Parts: sequence; C-alpha cells; structure tokens
Amino acid sequence: MKKYILALDQGTTSSRAILFDQRGQICASAAQEFPQHFPQPGWVEHDPNEIWNSQLTVARKVMHDLHVDSSHVLGIGIANQRETTVVWDRKTGEPIAPAIVWQDRRGADICETIRAEGHARLISDCTGLELDAYFSASKLKWLLDHVAGARERARHGALCFGTIDSWLIHKLCGAHVTDVSNASRTMLFNIHLMRWDQDLLDLFDIPEAMLPQVVSSSEEVGNTRDALFGGAIPVAGIAGDQQAATFGQACLKPGMVKNTYGTGCFMLMHAGSHAPVSRNRLLSTVGWRVDGRTDYLLEGSVFMGGATVQWLRDGLGIIKESREVEALAASVPDSGGVLLVPAFVGLGAPHWDPHARGTLVGLSRGSNRAHIARAALEAIAYQSAELLAAMQKDVATAHRPITLSELRADGGASRNDLLMQFQSDLLGVPVLRPKVTETTALGAAYLAGLAVGFWESQEEIAAQWECERRFEPQMDAAHRAELLAQWGRAVERARGWDQPA
Repeated sequence: MKKYILALDQGTTSSRAILFDQRGQICASAAQEFPQHFPQPGWVEHDPNEIWNSQLTVARKVMHDLHVDSSHVLGIGIANQRETTVVWDRKTGEPIAPAIVWQDRRGADICETIRAEGHARLISDCTGLELDAYFSASKLKWLLDHVAGARERARHGALCFGTIDSWLIHKLCGAHVTDVSNASRTMLFNIHLMRWDQDLLDLFDIPEAMLPQVVSSSEEVGNTRDALFGGAIPVAGIAGDQQAATFGQACLKPGMVKNTYGTGCFMLMHAGSHAPVSRNRLLSTVGWRVDGRTDYLLEGSVFMGGATVQWLRDGLGIIKESREVEALAASVPDSGGVLLVPAFVGLGAPHWDPHARGTLVGLSRGSNRAHIARAALEAIAYQSAELLAAMQKDVATAHRPITLSELRADGGASRNDLLMQFQSDLLGVPVLRPKVTETTALGAAYLAGLAVGFWESQEEIAAQWECERRFEPQMDAAHRAELLAQWGRAVERARGWDQPA
C-alpha cells in the first residue's frame, strides 16, 4: 500500500493541500482562496474560521481525489503565513476577533512608542528582528488593548494566542503549540536562549499564560481527531512558510539562498548553526530545529510581491486574471521609464518604513497599461535585488565571507519567465527554478516525513532537488547600475509619504 505525506500550505490568500510521495513528487493537490478583509486603510484581516474551513476542505479533497484514507497518510506537515495573529477562547475554541494579518500596519504607533522609549536595540538583540508592526507582538498587544476584557482573560489563562500554525493544530488535534521558526517571528521569542523572553512580554504587556508551547519543527505533536479524516494522522512537521520553502529548496548548507515569489517576496540565506548579526537591516531568524540542531537564516522581506499583480487585477482592472500579466508586460520591450514602488503597506527590508506608500513615477503621454504591468513585474525584481545586495554586504563583512553563486526561486510568480529573466539580469547571478515549485508545501512535508521515518536524512532530501530551468544574466553591468539607480530615486519618493506632520 503506497504511503504519502500530506502538506498543508496555509497562505495569505489561499489554502493549499498537497500529497507527496517518497520521491518528493506531487501526487494530488488542491487550493481554495478565502476572503481578504480591509476594514480601514493599512488594516488587513482574515476570519480564522474561514482559514480553517478552506484548509480542511482542500485536505479532504486531495485525499478523496487520490482515493486514499488516513491509513495511507503517515504524517501531516504544516507551513503557514507567518506573523498573522489569532486569539481564541481556550474553552470554546472560538476566536475573540478577526486575525490580524502580517501585512497589517495598525501596530505601527505601538512600535513607534516603544522605539521612542529606547527599546529597539533590546528587541533586535533578543529576537534578531527589526522593531516593526510586521511581527506579531504589536498585533497581539493591539488586540489585548482593544477587545473588551481580553487582557484580564488572558492573564487568567482563558485565552490562547497563536500564529496560523497554532490555530490549525488546535483545530486538528487540540494541542496549543508552535514551532521554533514561527515563535521566532513573534518578536517575543529569544532566538539565543530559544524560549519566550520575559522582558519582551513585559514590554508589550503580554501574559505568558496565553502563549503556546514551543516545539521542534520535526516531531509528532499530536494526532488529528478521527472525525476529520476518518482516522488519526500524526501532525509531525511545522514551519513558517518561508522557512519551509528554504527547507524544501534544499538550502541546507551555509550560503545557499532562495527567494519565494508569493504574496510577498522572501529571500533567505542559510547562515549555519549560530544566529547571524545583520548590519544592513536584514533579519536573523530561526530556520528550523531538527534532531536537536537549530539552523539559522538571514532574511529579507518584501511586503508586496504577487500582491502587486493582484492589485493590477482587483484595484486597477488592467488584467482580468493574474496569469495575463506576463503576456501584457511582454507586449512592450521595457517599462518605458515607468517605475512602480508598491509600498501599499509600507516598505520592508532593508528600509523598514511603515509610512512609505505606493508610488507610480515616470509616466508620459506614451505610457499605457502594458508599461504599468511591466513596471509592476519589474518592481518585484527590484525589491528582491535590494535584499540580495544587503545580504552580499552582510556576508562580505562576516568572519568567513560567503560567495553567492546562484538564487533558487519558487512560489507562484516564479513561473513567470519574464520576471525570472529580469531578476537574473538585476542580480547578476543565475536564477534556478526547481521542477517542484511548491517548495513551501514540500518543505513542510519533508519536516513531517523526517519525524515519521518517511525520509531518513537531510542528505536524502537534498539529493531529490532538481532544476527545471536556469536563467542566466544577460544585462551588462552599466545598464544594471543605471536601472538600480533609477529605482533608488523612485523609492525615495515613496518613503515617508504617510508620515505624520
């Protein structure tokens, strides 16, 4: 009887489920979008129950489509949108408010107050993160401040906090846990001591009683309720989506780099077994903990990646479906001097400007929708190029400098050949697209499979990685420098736009 690992890939705009076989190949997959809620400018919310229902639906669908039952599935791995914050009642299991999504900026004032009090260095030293509303701590504080009676209930242990992995595991098997990779994104977890940090909990006024237990990324944490899949399945792998994608890309040795082109773009470099220190406003984060060993990553985050294409579709109506953007962008030889800085929810690394806003510059009477579409795609590559430049500066000053020789790409937008070629041109290094581009789900599957013995070692996993297409840089250095300089000018016009007078 053939066996599988079920990966649950819970993303920002959709929930996906994939069944993988022992070769790391996709045997069945299903995805379902769920609503996005924007109650105020800068606010982004999800209904936690809509997330759960969509994830359960696609999990059941892939098992049904492949005609397998719970006895065929050795384990479940979960990868999730990170930082998104859920608080639920410990007894009823019901959320007390909508989930505050990682893109949400309502915690910016909280962060500014803490910065003004001089605590930014403490946070950076303990967590490896920038003091920013991107992370969970300010979102959780906001909920406790604004939901009547929430903080008092939390102090008495009546409420549970979790990122989306914790929420799904609670619904699947009743446990209240998170793994080290997700914990490291809350801005409440000390990545050196590998535990919740009391100084940070005090700073944000977060009761420790509401926090989940922190576990490894690859271990059995519970069995699913029989009613969900007709029998119990171990939940055995957990990682934030970008850590999972890095693992799925087999970036298992120091210096290997991947970039995920999803709703946002996330570039991560394997940094070894010690937390790196960035001098260029990148993040030091926990990658995963497997068999007692913790691996760390250096990370840069772009808030608006594929979401920029969604804006073309939903906001401007330039395209009807996201897949149309490549043909439209390719209908012109270049952007005609048009540059789009998609800072709709601020700028992430290396700028960390919550007050930046979307900016379209370089328009002329000759500009048309194709130029704007091309500028939108190129913006994804420009932002990612800034991240790699910052990484190169960091590793150049490291004790043992690392030469970056290639970038492994994944995520939905990595299927866009025009974008991948432009990315290689801007970076000046080859961009490699794997045969299996669902690397987030694959990484979650690998972590679960290691825990249940489906795969024996990380070496076996690395041997399964295969390249589907390699994009070589074709742009000369002078033209590359000219384009990057123009991009820098456009970014400066976007920065601080929403800054209070």
